[in-house]
Parts: sequence; C-alpha cells; structure tokens
Amino acid sequence: MVMAALSCYLEVDVNGEETFIVDKEILCTPSSKLSKLFGRLRATTVPATKLKVIFNDFPGGAKSFELLTRFCYNNGRITLTPFNICLLHSAAHYMEMDKACAEAENLVQQTDNFLKEISYWSWNELMASLLQCQDTLKLATSSSLLQKCVESVVERIASASEATSYLSSSSSDSSGLRFSCDTKSTAGSLMNRSFHTTWWFEDLALLRPDFLQYVVKFMASQKLDNLIISKFLFFYHKSRLAAAVGKEKPDVTTAVINMLYLLDWSLVSYKRLLGLLRTASGAKLEKSCRNKLENMIGSQLDQATLDNLLIPSRNGTKYLYDVNLVLRLIKSFARGGCNHVSLIRLRKVSRLMDLYISEVAPDPHLKPCKLLALATALPDFARESYDGVYRAIDLYIQVHSGLSKEDKLKICSALNYHKLSPEACAHLAQNTKFPSKSVLEAIISQQFKLKSVLRNITLGEDPQNFTSKVTESIKDKSAEEALGHDATDNVTTQNQKLQQDIHGMQWRVLELEKLRKKMQSQMTRIVKSKPGNPNGFRSLPKLCS
Repeated sequence: MVMAALSCYLEVDVNGEETFIVDKEILCTPSSKLSKLFGRLRATTVPATKLKVIFNDFPGGAKSFELLTRFCYNNGRITLTPFNICLLHSAAHYMEMDKACAEAENLVQQTDNFLKEISYWSWNELMASLLQCQDTLKLATSSSLLQKCVESVVERIASASEATSYLSSSSSDSSGLRFSCDTKSTAGSLMNRSFHTTWWFEDLALLRPDFLQYVVKFMASQKLDNLIISKFLFFYHKSRLAAAVGKEKPDVTTAVINMLYLLDWSLVSYKRLLGLLRTASGAKLEKSCRNKLENMIGSQLDQATLDNLLIPSRNGTKYLYDVNLVLRLIKSFARGGCNHVSLIRLRKVSRLMDLYISEVAPDPHLKPCKLLALATALPDFARESYDGVYRAIDLYIQVHSGLSKEDKLKICSALNYHKLSPEACAHLAQNTKFPSKSVLEAIISQQFKLKSVLRNITLGEDPQNFTSKVTESIKDKSAEEALGHDATDNVTTQNQKLQQDIHGMQWRVLELEKLRKKMQSQMTRIVKSKPGNPNGFRSLPKLCS
C-alpha cells in the first residue's frame, strides 16, 4: 500500500526556487506537457518512487506553478483576476493545458475568455497586470496577453489625452475673462492641465528600461503625442537614474536615447537633450547610441546658444572645449540637406558658429586644421558677412604667434573677401600679422566692389553729369505732373525730397571714391614694404593669381 501510494506522486523542481510533491494523476491532465514528460519518464529505468521533473524556465516561477496545481486539484476551477491572470495564462500556454479538465473548460480557454473583458478593467488593474507581465514574460516570446495589456494601457492614455485637449480648447474662450481677472485660478488651471497630461508618468516609470522600450515603440506606432512621450522619457530618466547603481546608469541612459530616437525630433526639448548629453559624457555609452543623441541635437542646432556649445573637452585631450563634438553637430545639422533647411535657420547657425569660433580661437592647443574646419563647416551662402570669421582668425593668429606662412594661408582660405565689410578690409589692410597675399586679395576685392558700385550708380558716366541729368529729368517730370493734375504744392514737396536724395547719393559716391583712393595708397605702401617686391605693383598680378 505504501509503495502504491508513493508511486502516485511526482517531485517537481520549479526553476530551482521550490520543489513540489504532486499527485501525477491529478496534475497530468490529458495532452499537457507534464503528462508527456511523465510518459517519457515511465519508459526509463528510474524507479517510480524517484520520478522527478525539473523546470528551468517555468514562467512566473514557483508562484505560477502553485496556482496551476490549485486549478488542477480544484477540478479545473479557479478565480481569475487581473492580479493573477498573467501567471495563469502564461503557465497554461507553457504547459499546453488546452484540453478540458473535469467538467470545466480548459485553463487556456478560461484565461483567453477572461482577457476579452480587459477593456473594462480599471487603470490600477491594467498596471498590475502589466507589471506582472514584466516579471513573468520574456520580451523575446510573443504573448497575446502582453500585447493586449500594452494596447489597453496606451489606449487609456490616448483617450485621456484627447479628452484633456478637448476640454482645454473648449474652455479657452469662456475662461479667458476669468483667467485674466484671477491669477490664482490661472495657476490652478495650468497645474490641473499639466496633471491631466502627466498623470500616468509615475506608474509607467516602474517598468524596466527594456520592457518600457516595447511600450514606447507601440506608443509611437499609435501616433501618441510625441511631445508628451518625450517629457515622460526625461522624467523616467531622472527618476530611474536617481536609484540606479553601477552598470544600471548607462543602461538607463542608453534605453532612453533609443526611445527618444523613435520620436519626432523637432518635438523633443532641445535643452533636455543637451542635459542628456552632459549626463552621457560621463557614462560609457556605445558609439551608435552617442551618434543617435548627437544627431537629434544637431538637427536642432539653430536653437542652441553659445553657452550650450561650450562643453569642456573629455579627459585626455588638451583642448579647452570639445571642438570635435561641435563639428559633429554641424555635420548632423547639414546632413538634413542645406537645400531643405531654411535660409533663416542657416543664418542663425552661422552667427552662432562665428561666436563659437571667436570663443575657442584663444585656445593655445587648438590646431589650425580644427579652426579651418569650424570656419568652413557651413556653406558660403549661409553667411551674410565674414567679419566674425575674420575677427576669430585675427585673434587666433595673435595668440599663435609661431604659425608658419603656410598655416596662415590655409586659415585665411576660409575667408570670402567679397563678404568683408569696408571696416574689416581697412583693418586687414593694416594688419601686419596677416600674409601679404591675403591683404592684397582683400584690397582688390574691395576695389572691385567700389568700381561695381560706381558703375551701377553712374551707368558709365561721370557722377556729377549723371546727377545733373537725373535732376533735370525729375524737374521735367514734376512740371508735367503739375500741369496735368494742378497740384503744384505737392509736386514741389516731392521735388525737394528727390533733390535731397540725389545730393545724398552724390555725397556717397564721393565718399566711396575717397575710400578707394585711400585703400589704393595703403596697398602701395604695403607692397613696397614687403621684401621681394622692389617694383611695387608690378608684382600684383602674380600675387593675385
């Protein structure tokens, strides 16, 4: 009798957590995995009293297996709740319990039917089930339960966001007067509106980074507001990082960057991305992850300020600031295609870069090739003026007094002399630190501009003759209008105004002519003072070629 009784029991080791002694006749339901395993065991030479089954990857572990045994010992009946559905559902599919047990439905069928009512669950029940999925299931395995939980959670968030947007838009007109009269109500309304969009942040922040990526990916696919998702991810990063230790910190940062990369970058806060960059600089992230973050920041480079770019260089480099990082950011900005980026954004970045180059130019360790790379990173049409670049190069040459002539010429090649102001060209003409070729090119470009201005103004004639002709034609036209419209006073006023404009134009022409002659004399003195040019301007064509 004792041997017969013992032969009915089976020892089950569940993931090394706990060992169960079960009645194999009750637990081994038809066609279940345990029944199949037991059938193979009986065919072996192992004594019946020592039959043992070991599970190494049982979903949910010992707690899930215990619920399974209760189901079997209770003739296929068990109370299903959102708090145990994940354990029972995963255990039922793992054990292949898709056949009827006693008079009740099989466990797989029962759990599937229960999940059909998931849309009626409360938010707390949904989150409890989702957290249980995180602890029970592996993301590599497809599960209808996990998919339904994530779909329901995201749908609940989206519905709440749409309701908040509708209430905000519908109440904006009616509440405008009240808000303008009551500051406290305004603050309270803003706080309530913020709460309505962030109420789910703390709950989802309990998810592991790898599990959250699955949820956020589904959010992005369902067109959930990317701005709200990005705010949540920054909240998640801050909250998880505070409790992270060791390797967890770079893992959290990497996961957040990968999730932000899935969103619309233009809706991600630029300042928070920069904060994430500073955090990432101290963590050992993979190059691919760092590239993603830099691409997101670079795409919005026109929103940056000079302080944002003055990031200290990493340990092991002599540069004061991380110049290589800024170069990569510019490349990321330009990678969007300068033809597709508005000219306004390009001009903003060019002005920012002029400020940055002037800031890093005094660095004694900055190499000429790096300065040249910074100055030429943007296309020529992005700059209206090259005065900022000239000032930075002038400062760099002053600090790096040991530069060779070749290095100076390479740096000066970044200048577009036709886009230098007359003041900058006048300063360059007297700057003895610059190579003579650069000085001459600047003077020649200014002479060319002066001649073009004079040619356009005078139309090939003497300025005074041109002025007198224009004056006469204006007088004739004014007389005709006076005779035709009987408006003598009005014509006289217009005539006086035009006379003033002509005199101003004539004065400007004379001033430009004086400036041209002054620069011509300065060029003569500079060329004569340079060795190897005894004949003065006779060598000019050779230098300019």
